This record gives sequence, structure tokens and C-alpha cells, in this order.
Amino acid sequence: MKPANLEAIQHSFAIQAPNFESKTVNFSKEEYLSYTISRVAPNRQDSVLEVAAGTCACGRSFAPLVQSVVCLDATPSMLQIGKQEAEKSHLNNMAFVKGYAEELPFLNDSFSIVFSRLAFHHFTNINAAFSEMVRVLKPGGKLVLIDMEAAGEEMRQTEDEIETLRDPSHVKNMSKHEMLELFASHSLQIEQCETTEIQQRLDSWLALTRTPEPIQQEITERMKSELAGKEKTGFFPYVENGKICFRQKWLLLIGKR
Repeated sequence: MKPANLEAIQHSFAIQAPNFESKTVNFSKEEYLSYTISRVAPNRQDSVLEVAAGTCACGRSFAPLVQSVVCLDATPSMLQIGKQEAEKSHLNNMAFVKGYAEELPFLNDSFSIVFSRLAFHHFTNINAAFSEMVRVLKPGGKLVLIDMEAAGEEMRQTEDEIETLRDPSHVKNMSKHEMLELFASHSLQIEQCETTEIQQRLDSWLALTRTPEPIQQEITERMKSELAGKEKTGFFPYVENGKICFRQKWLLLIGKR
């Protein structure tokens, strides 16, 4: 089952791929990768699947600590960078697979840890993707979901509108309740539920996706308008060192099958 927005995903992430390894990108920062590993607490016997892995930054962090890591993504150029970086670090227990979260090409009960990080907001069918992750998870295994938490109900539509302007492969952010409901509906017992606030600088956030200049200007003007006390965006921007910034809430959920 190919995702309905596959073309938009592959186009967007082929553009983003060269910048994904930048140390200025939040999801590649060692601090957050280390935080993720500390919460998941893998062991040497674990077999790990990273779904919608991008350049596999998180999967590569797990690799020295576990038996094996499989990274799956729909965009070959992202996986290629991940594979090259793994080879540079002599990570020989990794495999890289082109595929879709909605139709994982693995047998039932194949992995002891299955995780997806900052990807579910791109999925048009979150239930199909989550069900597939549960299907390939071993009994007693851990399912890890990390994604941005949606703004409050009154601002969700506006927030998603701006996110999609910036990156057309964005679908929607889920609320904390919606993420928890995914786990509950699949009978997974919650072991961890934590929110971390991550600072984003507006210019860097727009540069990562190479958002066209007219759209960058539109988004910037909307942020400035909110700073001037006018229409809200759901991002709650502020100025630090002369730069417009905002904070995202990254929610980490770990459930046991």
C-alpha cells in the first residue's frame, strides 16, 4: 500500500536529504539522540526496525548497542546517505530497505524494538502504519513513537496550514490524546510518555526544506504579525538574538506489546 502522498514525500525529502546530517538540525543532534536511547534502553540482543528512517540518524545511534538495525524509508536518496554514513562509522549490523510504513515487508513478530521518529505527521493513514509496526513487533517488544505534538484545538488547523506551506508532504500533527489512543487501540501498555520542548529558529527551519522564497516570506510575515499582537499562528513565535524562533513539543511514547 503506497502512501497517498508518496510523490510529495519523495520530492520533499530528496530536496532535504543533503542537509539532514547537519549538526544544526535538531533531530541529528547528539543530545537528543542520546536522550532517545536512554529512554528506550536497548540491549545487545535487540533487533531494531526504524520506520520512515530518513538518513537513519537514530538507527545509527542504536546500532552499536544492539544485535541488528533495519532502516526503512520511502525515499532512496535518504537511505543512501544513511548507508554511506553507516559505512564511514563501520556499522556492519545495519540493513537499508526501501519501503512504506503502511505495508512493511517483514514477517510478523520480527523485531524486539520498532520505532518511528518525526514521521507520523507525513502519513495519510496513521492507523495502517501503526498497525503494521505492531504486527512486526515481537510479543514483549517495545514500540516507540516520537513526533511533534499538535497545537491546541483552536490553532491546529492554522498550524497544519503553515506546516504544509513550508513542506507539502506534511499532513497533520497529532495531539497527545490521539497518539495515546493509537497505543490503547492496539492494546499496548504505555511505559514512557514524555514531552520535550525543542527550539526552532525560523530561518533554519525554512532553509531545511528549501521552501520557495515567496512562501518563506509569507510564513515570516505571519510570524511577525503574531509578534505584533495580531492573528495567531499556533507557533507562538518569539525573538532571540534578533532571530524569530518558536518551540515545538516533541512527544516520546513507548509502549510494550
